[in-house]
Amino acid sequence: MWRTKCIGKSVLRISAEPGESLITMRLEGKVIGPWVEECRRAWHAIRAELGSRKLRLDVRGVTFMDGRGTALLREIHKLSGAEVLADCPLTKYFAQLIMGDVETEENGGV
Repeated sequence: MWRTKCIGKSVLRISAEPGESLITMRLEGKVIGPWVEECRRAWHAIRAELGSRKLRLDVRGVTFMDGRGTALLREIHKLSGAEVLADCPLTKYFAQLIMGDVETEENGGV
């Protein structure tokens, strides 16, 4: 599990849950600023462990993404073909952004 902190508060939690046929990468919090690079490092570590397994990207706990965060999650989806899990209007919108179904401004946040 990766956890990034800002002023004593956890703002992005990244966990990997390996299974027999897939690995779930769960994100909780804000995918913004310096946490985008932390997410990228976590993705590279998870990618090295994927092998023939599929990736599931769980964004049900994401509360905000900036343009860089959206771009990274799109890249992860494009490279892995990840299934994206979402459960409310906000995270379903994030899933659409990640899968390229909706466009956003390059530097804008959601």
